[in-house]
Amino acid sequence: MTSYPKLTLLSVALAAFLIPASAQTSTDPTPSSAPTTPVVTSATPVATSPAPKGPETGKQAQERKENQQDRIANGIGNGSLTAGEAGSLEKKESTINQEERQMKSLDNGHLTAADRATLQQQQNQVSKQIYKDKHNAATQYQGTQKVGQRSENQQDRIAQGVRSGQLTAGEAGHLENEEAAINREKRADRAADGGHLTQAEKQQLNRQQNKVSKQIYKDKHNGKRQ
Repeated sequence: MTSYPKLTLLSVALAAFLIPASAQTSTDPTPSSAPTTPVVTSATPVATSPAPKGPETGKQAQERKENQQDRIANGIGNGSLTAGEAGSLEKKESTINQEERQMKSLDNGHLTAADRATLQQQQNQVSKQIYKDKHNAATQYQGTQKVGQRSENQQDRIAQGVRSGQLTAGEAGHLENEEAAINREKRADRAADGGHLTQAEKQQLNRQQNKVSKQIYKDKHNGKRQ
């Protein structure tokens, strides 16, 4: 009879001893239930997506400007760009150049990555416009008369100046706007006289072309470079 209380007490003590151990086993993660994501340390390689293409370098930006000018010069020379189109494109190029100079003046003659990205975006827009203007139906009208030949010669001289860098974008834009104004006047004169030009009109157009011719020479020899 006395052995039963002892056995009961021994069972209770054994149960009390086992309960904390079983409780800990149920709460702590086992190796099989441990997280599968590795802990990233400085020595652990991390897979990343390819970095986006950054802005053009200073050298690439300069080459891009020269390429844009060559494309405009080509369009002026072959007539795929009208004087008005060329003037508008050169005005945009001149504006970009002015903005670039202002950016450099604010950072000791340098361009930040953000500056270069902004300029690249603007040049992208001009590039698309060049292509659009060169492939639309509008072309530089050149007649077979002397006035038309004079106009074609002026365009060739402007194109050469743009291509060689003797004419800045601003100078070329101004000259092309002058040529565009002469072309508009010529079309108006012809429309008023059944498609023909009177002798007085030819002389007037020739005087205007003389002024543009002198300005072309002056701009190409003033020492300014694109």
